[in-house]
Amino acid sequence: MLAVEAAMRAYATRFGEDQESWGIVGLLHDFDYEKFPNAEHSATEGHPAWGVNLLRSRGVAEPLLRAILGHATYSGVPRDTQMARALFAVDELCGFLVACALVRPSKSFSDLEVSSVKKKLKDKAFARGVNRDEVRQGAEELGVPLDEHIAFCIQALRPVEASLALGGGAPAGG
Repeated sequence: MLAVEAAMRAYATRFGEDQESWGIVGLLHDFDYEKFPNAEHSATEGHPAWGVNLLRSRGVAEPLLRAILGHATYSGVPRDTQMARALFAVDELCGFLVACALVRPSKSFSDLEVSSVKKKLKDKAFARGVNRDEVRQGAEELGVPLDEHIAFCIQALRPVEASLALGGGAPAGG
């Protein structure tokens, strides 16, 4: 979730939007996933509906909640804002980029290249939980060519890699 937060903040800056609200969406979008994974893909129960209901009860603004709901295609909520499209675009890709960094000798984003990521995307056995179609669809919906989107997200993740326990750094606070 820290990776998605970083990518969302970077895209907020790129699009002239509020970094704080975009970052919060990136940080909170999956907070309920481990407890309520929603293997049935219900639009009203489990992730992300459970988390959105809790956030709504705590006063989180509706546009942020709609972006969170929209990142799960099965929710039926359209991604009709740039924030929602960005969250969908970075969610699967950020997890994939972390996996790519973890298998590098450096365990870092510093030497991770777009060509390496694209090669790994073709390898269905690598990070098989990542939906490759959603990675491509996300870039398309965001209106950013896939190569540019990958490069942008790698760049966004470099400053936070220590917080992700990558690059030989210990997690922040740890």
